[in-house]
Amino acid sequence: MNWRGRPLTSHEVVLKTITATTTRTGLRVEAALDEDSYPTGIAVSREQFQALPITEHADHGRWNYSIAQTGTAAPAPRADERARARAQALRMLADPRLTGMSEDELEALRAQLAPAQAAAAEQHRYVLRKGRRVATTGRSRSLLSDADEVLLTVIYLRQVCPQKVLGDLLGMNLVTIGLGIKATRKLLDERKISITPTVVRYFTRAEDLRDWITGSVPAGHAPATPTRQALTDPTLTGMPREALHALLEELIVPYAAAIEERRHRQRGGNRRPGTRAGVFRQKITDGDRILATILYRRRVCGLDTLAELFGVCKSTLWNAIRDVLPILDDRRIAIAPAGHRHPTTAGLLTSVGADNHHVVS
Repeated sequence: MNWRGRPLTSHEVVLKTITATTTRTGLRVEAALDEDSYPTGIAVSREQFQALPITEHADHGRWNYSIAQTGTAAPAPRADERARARAQALRMLADPRLTGMSEDELEALRAQLAPAQAAAAEQHRYVLRKGRRVATTGRSRSLLSDADEVLLTVIYLRQVCPQKVLGDLLGMNLVTIGLGIKATRKLLDERKISITPTVVRYFTRAEDLRDWITGSVPAGHAPATPTRQALTDPTLTGMPREALHALLEELIVPYAAAIEERRHRQRGGNRRPGTRAGVFRQKITDGDRILATILYRRRVCGLDTLAELFGVCKSTLWNAIRDVLPILDDRRIAIAPAGHRHPTTAGLLTSVGADNHHVVS
């Protein structure tokens, strides 16, 4: 109420208006201007938030609460510590097994997109300023460089993990990551550069991805969904894992092309600006769609069991299977029926020695 109708023309006016305020009990409000520079996009982890000593008030405690000063809570990581952890995570994500390209190929892609990224960034700043630059601090507060945004876009379009996992690994909010991916995806589309989805694995937790890269699985650590190792067992697929991997690699590109062609017909043209720009849906990857179709055609179990194994609803899985079946038929790929049909998820996993894996229903 103190500053109602008063133009906030400077930081000094804001501070004086706040400090002139008193509470109903006569306490004066204090305010100070923090002139330090902070990077944008940092996210507070769930563990850090839950460690805060917050006491909710009786009246609308969700909005009215007190945060106590205590030394028992773990201190938040310093900016330099967060930067080192973020740089380490980015190096890990640049692993050729995840990007599908060598270091030289990734660097060449970055160099190819760099001029367009710089031009797009300057155009965005021009629009925000509503004119030419009049002054600058000479430093960027962004947590991600242009090269980092290219890497994250490649990882995302390769269907390695959802944005949430990227945010957990980098300690960043999803808005910053999503905007970077959207802008880079637009540049890839303009240059007709396609990123082939991976068939390695889809990671739904940051710790699973980190453990896979380092080759270490802590004792008692169970993945959030059934491992690909269990669902690719030769007794289920009817072929050695090497042959299955080769088949997935063979089908992944024509499948993605067929899906894009169908969506193009449904849209009646190219994607409109502002849409998700063809970014994949995160519930099930293209590789999982093909694997699920192979298991369905093998008749190793019913559709309900398959949906439970892949952690999606039955209609989602059935739509995926209907998309893949024409690809198999067009290429005359014969999938022989299995000798045994498993009525339950537990029975199927037990048959391949994976009954201890957690299943999402």
